[in-house]
Amino acid sequence: MERIRQIRPADKTAYALAKARWDSIAKPLGSFGLLEEAVQRIAAVQGTESVCIDRRAVIVLCADHGVVAQGVTQCGSEVTAECACAIAQGHSNVNAIAESCRTQVIAADLGMVTAPECDRLLNRRIGSGTRDMTRGAAMTREQAEAAIVTGMELVRMQKEQGMQLLLTGEMGIGNTTAASALAAVLLGLPVREVTGRGAGLSSEGLTRKIAAIERAIAVNQPDPADPVGLLQKLGGFEIAGMTGLFLGGAVYRIPVVIDGVISAAAAAIACRIAPLCRDYLLASHCSGEPAGQGLLRMIGLEPVIHAGLRLGEGTGGLLLVPLLDSTLALYRNAHRFEDTSIERYTQQQ
Repeated sequence: MERIRQIRPADKTAYALAKARWDSIAKPLGSFGLLEEAVQRIAAVQGTESVCIDRRAVIVLCADHGVVAQGVTQCGSEVTAECACAIAQGHSNVNAIAESCRTQVIAADLGMVTAPECDRLLNRRIGSGTRDMTRGAAMTREQAEAAIVTGMELVRMQKEQGMQLLLTGEMGIGNTTAASALAAVLLGLPVREVTGRGAGLSSEGLTRKIAAIERAIAVNQPDPADPVGLLQKLGGFEIAGMTGLFLGGAVYRIPVVIDGVISAAAAAIACRIAPLCRDYLLASHCSGEPAGQGLLRMIGLEPVIHAGLRLGEGTGGLLLVPLLDSTLALYRNAHRFEDTSIERYTQQQ
């Protein structure tokens, strides 16, 4: 955790140079909207206006949640391991999209109930699933910190291998329950307002989910000013690990893409731990889950995609990649005012 002190602001000069380059292109100023801003943010992280994201990977963290015992999901924890193996072996939803946009997929077990026999799944186990948060803290503080450090270490490894962009993904039956609990505390909102149906709960199941989160908050009395303690009491190993991915991006100066609501909850906690972490984040889409927009607003980021996505695994984040590739083609190759007789646009008030 000590390495968090290394975090510094992103490079404002590189950001300004990237904006100047956009403004030199023969088009109306700011007409590529949030995608221009995304390129400028990446430039600030990379410290150069010559942005490159050719080498990228999505890191999918997998873990189980004890709160599943409260009937808050459609299926049991055994599904986590099955899906995690499919991701590691290249057969899942995230793999199909990643292949289409030339992005590597890395899957890691941070704490499923049963460790599956799968050679391609990284073993980073903190425990065999979290405890039921309706009966007490989901994990120990030491476990929460260990998961955060694990996430940072994964970023360090990818940085050493030359990765230029990282995306976050998760697999964990029950993790929208944990994310909704975290969101309720972070946003100071009633549980009912931030809790959705996850993978497709019935109305009765949604009622159980809301009641379970309310019990967990009442039992644990989490302090929103103690982000690590909040993870300890209401989080999951994969959510704490994703918090580490975001912090690691800031430590090792590599942009990290927020996926859906679970990823956004982890990003919000990372920004509570180290506010400068925000400089290193990109918001891909606004989740179809109720807490998604509020969490991104709290971080201070505007998502590029609004499509009601809630599949998880990092799939929504990956949809940003081809948009960024196309945007960079414009940024690098479009004709510029100096090459034409078109009069340069000026900023209107």
